[in-house]
Amino acid sequence: MSAEPHPTLPPVRLHSDAELARDALVAPLFARAVRLARWAGPDTRVDVGGELVPGQLAEAVTVLGLDTGDEDSPVYAGQAWRVAVDTGLVDVTEPEEDGDGAGDGPEFGTAAPGEDLALVAGGAPGDVLDLWLAALDTVLADAAVPDLDDLVDAMDAGGEIDFDRLDWNPQREADFLDGVLANLYLLTVAEGGAGEGPVPLPVLAASMIVPDDMGDPTDAVLEQVSDAMMRLDDQFRQLEPIGLVEYRPVDEELMAEADDSAEAFPEDDGDDEDVSRYGMVRLTPLGLYGVRARMLEAGVEAPAVGELAGKGADALLDAVSFYPEGAAQAEIEAWLAGREPAEAVAELLAAARGDDEGAPLRRLRCQQALTPAGREAEPAVRAVLDDPELGGLARVWLAEHGVTDVPAPDAEMVLWLTVDTIAAQLAADGETEELPLLMSSLTGHHAEFFEQVWRVEHPATAYVLEAMGRLHPDKKASKEARKAAFKARSRQP
Repeated sequence: MSAEPHPTLPPVRLHSDAELARDALVAPLFARAVRLARWAGPDTRVDVGGELVPGQLAEAVTVLGLDTGDEDSPVYAGQAWRVAVDTGLVDVTEPEEDGDGAGDGPEFGTAAPGEDLALVAGGAPGDVLDLWLAALDTVLADAAVPDLDDLVDAMDAGGEIDFDRLDWNPQREADFLDGVLANLYLLTVAEGGAGEGPVPLPVLAASMIVPDDMGDPTDAVLEQVSDAMMRLDDQFRQLEPIGLVEYRPVDEELMAEADDSAEAFPEDDGDDEDVSRYGMVRLTPLGLYGVRARMLEAGVEAPAVGELAGKGADALLDAVSFYPEGAAQAEIEAWLAGREPAEAVAELLAAARGDDEGAPLRRLRCQQALTPAGREAEPAVRAVLDDPELGGLARVWLAEHGVTDVPAPDAEMVLWLTVDTIAAQLAADGETEELPLLMSSLTGHHAEFFEQVWRVEHPATAYVLEAMGRLHPDKKASKEARKAAFKARSRQP
């Protein structure tokens, strides 16, 4: 009996749609796109492709309040305009050309505020977030394009880009960036991961390059990591203005030393300031929302805490069985909120029944879900005292809540509960260091435990006894467990 790995990612705790929409509206690049959409009008002129003509681009720089003396300001304005067009905040009519490309139509196209602009001020938070996701698509596509210097270097004598020489595959670059963001997401939401803290850029780059089973990375692998870091440094600089990440760039002095591939892995001397020189990145709350939305669109299961609140107890226990402890507790609390306690407890207990492979872990999560319930749940718990699968769980809950007139369990129930508890722990965490201590505690007070337990009518009896034979800290007990496991297997059809 071994549970299959659950296919989902750990659940993420998202801010409310209203909070996320506010974050989207103040993201610098999105805010600029909205400002340009409101500025667009009858006098706005665009060229083929919908880009602002040079004179209009200079005016857009002024409208956005950017530094007119900064050579990057037209780039920022142009990007904001592309976002406005791609998201539907602006509608453009490109100049017409006749069939032979002679250009007999109007010299310039026009632009006007799009219908979706009204959603910024008058739409629901979900409408704003949909616009922001469309803007994110545009920014991610731009970030996957090589920088201008690389494009110039790859031009042939005729001024055309030699893509073979550039070694740039658009889909490959887009997939790499999506993979990086997925890894950053996982590092953020995993229990014991980064949480709300930043991730060092070398760690993120290595997660994409270094094989999991590799010991010390080779020089060639280190060079690949260093190259990936430099590429990600440029991409995260582009992704920060849309509100996806907070990014501390790679130190300029280190950029000058990028030819030294070993620099991708700084010495771990406990100096956080030194590590931060190599770049630090974290997903914002809006970024977590955005990356999750993209993964869901790609068919990846990426649960969010609270999304089970409207589902039944069976769906809750099935899902949280595979959640990390903290996330499971948060999901359970969200499910309990707003429900009548006694009815919720009765529904949880009913969902915990079963002799399938996942049932022990469901009962463990059910016990966790019952912990915060008050004495008003006592009648529902008492109702299952004689239930062979739930009677032990009910007695534990009643004892923890100070109920004194609880009937003692018979020997058969004690043995069944022991098997069920160990099976649940094995399913939840595997063979942890704490499990042998639990086994010793559960069997130490029962002199004839292994002589009787193999007869227990539980689907996991043999599986649990085999685990006890491997893990029990007492050699004599582990030997007895192996013998009992053999007997239990011999009883199976």
